[in-house]
Amino acid sequence: MNVVDSSGWIEFFRAGANGPVFKPVIEDRNHLLVPTISLFEVQRVLSRSLPADLVKRCLDVMRLGRVLDLTDARAVAAAHIAARHKLAMADSAMYAMAREFDASFWTQDADYQGLDGVRYQPRPGA
Repeated sequence: MNVVDSSGWIEFFRAGANGPVFKPVIEDRNHLLVPTISLFEVQRVLSRSLPADLVKRCLDVMRLGRVLDLTDARAVAAAHIAARHKLAMADSAMYAMAREFDASFWTQDADYQGLDGVRYQPRPGA
């Protein structure tokens, strides 16, 4: 199973330099988990620069994976992870869901670097 961090989705949708890293993971929909918080973050970022209909199509692509809601148990697990690893709320929620399913967590966000199950791809120039 795989979880793609919001930064990876945005890189993929914007056809950024790391887009090809995330493409095969995103296209493997049978093994793709999509936290709802990732839908929120991608909507928030893409809506700043893209037309609403294009943003909707991007979110529809994300929904082709298995969408995971932030339940009460997942919120508590995320709080423990946030405290242990000094991660922000959204970051800890997505990572907690990846850990729940023993999924690989694909990201280009350095905050996750070195954590169990993380497949970190540095941003170009970072």
